[in-house]
Amino acid sequence: MNKKHKKPTIKDVAEKAGVSRGTVDRVVNSRAHVSSGVYERVMKAISETGYLSPREAHQNNLTQINSPSIILGVLMPNWTGHFKWEILRGIAAAEEELESVNVKVIFKECETDIPEENLTKLEELLKEGAVALSICTINDLLITEKIKELKEKNIPVITYNSDIPDSERLCFIGQDYNKSGRIAAQIISKCISKEDNILAAVGNLEFFGHHSRLKGFLERMNELGFSEDKIKVIETYNNYQLTYKKVLTELSVNHNINAIYMANRSVVGCTKAVADAGLDGHMRIVCHDFSEHTKKLLLEEKIDFSIGQDLFKQGYLPLIMLHEYVLKGTFSENLDTNTMISIYCSQNL
Repeated sequence: MNKKHKKPTIKDVAEKAGVSRGTVDRVVNSRAHVSSGVYERVMKAISETGYLSPREAHQNNLTQINSPSIILGVLMPNWTGHFKWEILRGIAAAEEELESVNVKVIFKECETDIPEENLTKLEELLKEGAVALSICTINDLLITEKIKELKEKNIPVITYNSDIPDSERLCFIGQDYNKSGRIAAQIISKCISKEDNILAAVGNLEFFGHHSRLKGFLERMNELGFSEDKIKVIETYNNYQLTYKKVLTELSVNHNINAIYMANRSVVGCTKAVADAGLDGHMRIVCHDFSEHTKKLLLEEKIDFSIGQDLFKQGYLPLIMLHEYVLKGTFSENLDTNTMISIYCSQNL
């Protein structure tokens, strides 16, 4: 009497392919990316053992090709203009590069800086299948605790542009903002006397980047002998109208202001206020970033210097690093996570 033919098992496939049963399971169910060599070995072993019918194996192959094996999520703040487009350009470059290894990138954009909305967007990314996150958001306790919780669930988070240093995030991709604030102070100190007053306009101090810029600026001005009571700080939330109104008000009540440090993104609102106050050509202005508006203002000498950063890299690099981390549990140690600090004036554009 003939023995009944034993049905092939996943163990048979694993032994024939020289891989673990978990690897076979990942290939069969398209649960995670495996190298092309391993994938081909497993598919060959499946075919040779008869673990799947040729039709099932073909269908599995189509699933592997058409379904993303890894989904990466990006959280963006409610910022517009140069910041947004440069970050998106970096994300698009990473998407194009990762598409060939079956990775999908999804992103959510916040409408406000309210922590609860940011948390909601994070949950939406997770519900849509994101297994790792690149985020730029405010430095808030609720978000800090959420990132710690995600770490415990083996969901890595990289912060970009503005850090959340106490959150146990994987790493931060961005400029050394404390240093860039100190550079701004160094420049301004060469343009005015210690008797002059300074206006420092920041975006939102809940963002670690803005807070760090201001801290570095104030620290260096103090080291250079400039009295803290001669530096007035205003918060403008990167809003054009608010920046214009607050700067114009300060210039109208304090006629000893001879320099403005713009640590936010509404530089045009600042220069419009200076012009309307009749102080064009009499005010030293140092700002950050290098948009088309900033370039135009530099050429017109309405601002004196701008301190640039690599926003493209801040959109691109977190996704490349997260992909490597998801696959290997680590990423290349020689990667430079600090983005450049460049100084622009009308003569080096």
